[in-house]
Amino acid sequence: MGSILLISENDENFSAYKSIFDNKNYNFNSCCNTTSIYDLIEIAPIDVVIIDDRLENLNLLLTIKKIKSKIENVQILLLTNGNHIEDDISKYVNGYILDNFSTDLIVSIVDTHLKDKEKADVLSAKNKELADSLYRLNVLYGTSSQFAGTLDTKKLLSYMIEGLDKSLSFDLTCTISFGFENEPVLIINSLYDISEELMSALKLRAILNYKSLFENNQAPFEIDDKNLKIIKNIKNPNNKFTFTIFQYDNMFAPIDLGDNFFGCIEIFKEHPFTTDDATYFQTIVSQVSLPLKSAGLYKEIIKKNEELEKLERIKSEFISIVSHELRTPLTPIKNALSILASGRCGELSENASKFIDMAKRNVENLTNIINDILDINKIEAGKMDFNYKSMNIHTVIENVKNNFDCVAKEHNITFTAIEEEKLPNIYADSQRLGQVLTNLVSNAIKFTPEGKSVTIKSELKNASDISANQYFEDELKTLNGNYIIVSVEDEGIGIKEENLLKAFDKFTQIENSLSRKVGGTGLGLPIAKQLIKAHKGTIWCDSEENKGSKFHFALPVSTDTIEGKTIQKELI
Repeated sequence: MGSILLISENDENFSAYKSIFDNKNYNFNSCCNTTSIYDLIEIAPIDVVIIDDRLENLNLLLTIKKIKSKIENVQILLLTNGNHIEDDISKYVNGYILDNFSTDLIVSIVDTHLKDKEKADVLSAKNKELADSLYRLNVLYGTSSQFAGTLDTKKLLSYMIEGLDKSLSFDLTCTISFGFENEPVLIINSLYDISEELMSALKLRAILNYKSLFENNQAPFEIDDKNLKIIKNIKNPNNKFTFTIFQYDNMFAPIDLGDNFFGCIEIFKEHPFTTDDATYFQTIVSQVSLPLKSAGLYKEIIKKNEELEKLERIKSEFISIVSHELRTPLTPIKNALSILASGRCGELSENASKFIDMAKRNVENLTNIINDILDINKIEAGKMDFNYKSMNIHTVIENVKNNFDCVAKEHNITFTAIEEEKLPNIYADSQRLGQVLTNLVSNAIKFTPEGKSVTIKSELKNASDISANQYFEDELKTLNGNYIIVSVEDEGIGIKEENLLKAFDKFTQIENSLSRKVGGTGLGLPIAKQLIKAHKGTIWCDSEENKGSKFHFALPVSTDTIEGKTIQKELI
């Protein structure tokens, strides 16, 4: 049955239309002034309005507009004699009834527009449902994005509550969480304030709900009303909820992910929840579980990192103290042995000289070991000092060559240097580069059998022309421009291909009989790598077991010549 309103100042129209629709089971009303019109609209919904275009006491166009604005999808039929209809009015009416229309035609027209109203209402409802669904999907998407953007447990729970509020417009939520405090927490998010008595009841209800999840199993956390801390977030503190809140519709869900339990949540709403509401509730609660797990793992990682950093500091301090304490007595021991070896304390027998020389070598080895440990400690702590200046690599190569000539001869090893002429300068610390080259040459001689050779080479190359095996390709890809390449090649024991990267690890020596025989700290190459890195260069190696090794390092050319002047480029 449709609801029809006639607006006319003509008493004959009232009588005629009342007789038509009263006998047809319609809900018919009529009026002739503004007050009556809006009173009727407020009392009951109107489907079809028949309005006379010959009103004298009402503004026809304004009245039609107001009715349209107050009643969704209302059908406006203009009662007219058909002589003249203004265009402005035609825009807002849905149909016409002429004075000379028969009763059957009038009923047919009204029925048609009642059906149009019904269809429009159905379409509006579907559009509203669609709009609600799109809105909720946007809320879910936004909430998911917020979840993905943080590892803070407190924020994750806040985003969950915010998402539930936007999609469900709840009155009250009670969330038990074990995530961001050292004790279990009951988080209350409420539209209105809560009395102490109601808070106690909510607290007890939350505890019982939590324990109900583990009736036959051990609960992951033991909680009671004494150790459950409360955090309240009240939107409107001027009003208060009463115990009638327990008569509201409610939903409850655990916040978990497999074996990982993070808490539980109960939500209250005065109006009943729909099936869609339940779906959105479960979706948002389940969505927060994975980032909560990630947040927990992140906290554990942070804690472990802090512990490791503390241990690293303790280790560095210990190494520094022990190394200095060891090096302090070595200096007088070394000086005493030198004095004894010189004969200033009396003539030494051949055996005595042999033992003193042995002691001097071991003191020197121990000093080198301590220096290596101190150097790697300084590098890792960022406390290594560098004295950069424009220099030529030839000077470093020549010094290292002179220092190891005698050592190579003692081991019956051919030691040569092949250098490209007129290499450009580099901006570097000559002492640290000497330390790198010394480590490489020392290793080469140490692991090369008698009768074989060790060679130092230097050359200028563009980054695009530098190649290496697959293990070091990524490091070489970062190079750009011209570089001085220094290589130390030997015919020693070599390194297995799978062990090439291990060569630059701290305290690592590639296992074989010769490496065990010669010993050492395994810090020479890691130190060399860090020192070259500090010069914006890179170091790598090529080797084949039992056929020798080639260690290379690249240093960027740091000077350009413009009109005969050398321009220095600072790298660090």
